[in-house]
Amino acid sequence: MWCLVDLDAAYLTNREDVLALYERAYWEKEPVVCLDEKPVSLHAEVRTPRPARPGHVAKRDTDYRCCGTANIFGVVEPKVGRHFTCATPDRTSAAFARMIDTIMAAYPAARPIHWVMDNLNTHREKALTDHYGLEEGHRLWQRLTVHYTPKHGSWLNQAEIEPSLVSRQCLGTRRIDALGRCAPKCARGPVVPTGERPRSTGASHARTPDARSDIQSQFLNGQRPRCNSNFGSTPRRVRWHRRRIVNFAATVFGIPRKGWSNAEWCRKP
Repeated sequence: MWCLVDLDAAYLTNREDVLALYERAYWEKEPVVCLDEKPVSLHAEVRTPRPARPGHVAKRDTDYRCCGTANIFGVVEPKVGRHFTCATPDRTSAAFARMIDTIMAAYPAARPIHWVMDNLNTHREKALTDHYGLEEGHRLWQRLTVHYTPKHGSWLNQAEIEPSLVSRQCLGTRRIDALGRCAPKCARGPVVPTGERPRSTGASHARTPDARSDIQSQFLNGQRPRCNSNFGSTPRRVRWHRRRIVNFAATVFGIPRKGWSNAEWCRKP
């Protein structure tokens, strides 16, 4: 994935701020919570599907009826694997304010909560003050230390993997026609194997020195610095970043690596 933008001072500052936050050791009094959003379409069946039976697969008609849309808030504390994912009717500032209040209730003793999110127009203090009033909204916002990802660099947000996992594992390819049916499935979160969830001890993204060295190498080679999600332009870097994402998913969310070793990931085209 390439972002054809100039790497200005604001971009580099936000990127290093987020990377430095991920590199910090876990401290329960200052949790790191990441938030992302994903719209989903609600569809209803037009004709009754035929269930599977011996010798025949399940069959579903291609026609469906549109029933509007919903929104998935993917909220996760990646260092300990806590999930707060939920479905809401829309992606308004009021829904965002209620989500903030829900997270505050889950961390009553935390001062502050490090909050990673993108630059969506509703991700501002105004959303809280409009919904809860000036005094209460300001009080809630003061409990947050907000770390915005760079513009055109939202891939630095570790919560981006959460809505994707929910869509694949919880919603699947089934047709859901109402928010009431969608919300419980999202609340279950990604599938985790039986047993204790392992704790992630590091960030899933490249560290700050790796990001800096990539920018310096492009300057030394006379290239214009480019923003990409792999911190490099060579296939080896692409495969390296893919392996880091898979290892992060396996460690935090319990997603199996499907038997592939690190060496096999390096050889994967």
